[in-house]
Amino acid sequence: MSSTRTVLICFAIGLNAFCAGGMLTFPIMSPSLAAHNKLSQPQLTTIVLSGMMSQYPIAPFVGYLVDRKGPAICSLIAAFLFVFGFGGFAVEVNNTAIEKASLATFYRLTFYFLLAGLGTVFSYCSSLFSASKLFPSHIGLASGASMALFGLSPFFLSVLATNYFTDPITGLLNVSRYMTFLAFLTAAVYTFSALVLRSAPGAADLTVDIRATEGVGPGESTPLLASDSPSLNPPKIEHTTSEILKTGDFWLLAVFCLLTLGVSEMIISNIGGISMSLPHSLPHLMTGPTTRKSSIAFQVNLISIANTGARILVGILADCISPAATYLPTGVLAFPKKPAISRFVFLFGSAIVLLVTFIWMEVGVQSQGNLWALSIGTGLSYSTVFTVLPALISSLWGINNIGRNFGIMMYAPFTGTPLFSYMYALISASHKEEGETICRGRPCWQLTFYLAIVASCISLFNSIILWRRWRGKI
Repeated sequence: MSSTRTVLICFAIGLNAFCAGGMLTFPIMSPSLAAHNKLSQPQLTTIVLSGMMSQYPIAPFVGYLVDRKGPAICSLIAAFLFVFGFGGFAVEVNNTAIEKASLATFYRLTFYFLLAGLGTVFSYCSSLFSASKLFPSHIGLASGASMALFGLSPFFLSVLATNYFTDPITGLLNVSRYMTFLAFLTAAVYTFSALVLRSAPGAADLTVDIRATEGVGPGESTPLLASDSPSLNPPKIEHTTSEILKTGDFWLLAVFCLLTLGVSEMIISNIGGISMSLPHSLPHLMTGPTTRKSSIAFQVNLISIANTGARILVGILADCISPAATYLPTGVLAFPKKPAISRFVFLFGSAIVLLVTFIWMEVGVQSQGNLWALSIGTGLSYSTVFTVLPALISSLWGINNIGRNFGIMMYAPFTGTPLFSYMYALISASHKEEGETICRGRPCWQLTFYLAIVASCISLFNSIILWRRWRGKI
């Protein structure tokens, strides 16, 4: 592949990831939707969940599409989904500023955000697996860089929203104008990317690259796992879905992802409500709408910055101290150099960070000024899991079907995200005072974080088992 072609593909991958985070800026929209459209906390949770959850059921299909047809078609599909999702949302909000809550408006907004969520998974998989297959020997850095740009996307978009689409008097976002902007932006970006990514490497190119490594010396690719009689019974380099589902490693990893990613996405989706439930650090600013709005945007930015930094650093660090293993055509699981530490250590660290963060929520958070630890801790843990997950999945079950296998694993957060999100929404609604649209006070989320502590302990236990099982191997 020529250097010009590689640079152009990298630019398209980066642009894809950088503009894919519109759905994750929902927390800065929620105060406006509550004020102008009279939506309750459970309704706001349902809308954002429709976007978050719609990604996961089709993730195996999208991964398969990238594996077999390439990323260009996924980018084009994302363009259509974003235009109809963001555009429809903008029209609906603009036409329904009301005095009473409308179920019809709620249902339509939920549907439009669902389309935006589908667009997100098409764009995310297009950039992630294009990067992974373009640089298979540096999969940690490649996936980490594309994920970092995806993590930076909400920060970039929230800054634009705050500076150009927010009423300076009320401090509320003009959701209709902002969503219209997102519709035009994503239409242009993903149409352009679809044209460029037609030349991105596909499954055939990857097979050639992997076979080219056969016969390399021990200094370049050290065998990791091989059968006792390779010529008679070589390890499988292709695994069917049923074979993967029968392994204990899959279920340990799936439960870890269900709990860790589920609770993290609950926080990311509802950081606006959590922030508004607490008083501002300065009493004389407690009732200022602009201050409350800027506090929510600040938390969104902290999550985004932590996401971005962790994805870059973890991707580079993982490639240096724990290079990803790959199956050679002979059936030998090999990597460029012997790992200094297992990649499962990163999952262990992620669980520790969440556990400490949630304990802090219970004992140390009394005002919005204390929430920085929750935003940073969630961003760090969430991004670390997603950064190392592609390499872990490719090492366990091969890279040829990484898109499909990654998509199967995404059913875990598909289960965990609504579980924790509705738990938060119902607990919050049960403590809301009559006449209020937003719950106020620590009781709004205190029980939720007690349960999140238990979930983090289970995740920690699972990561230790996986670490011990694959120590010195992956």
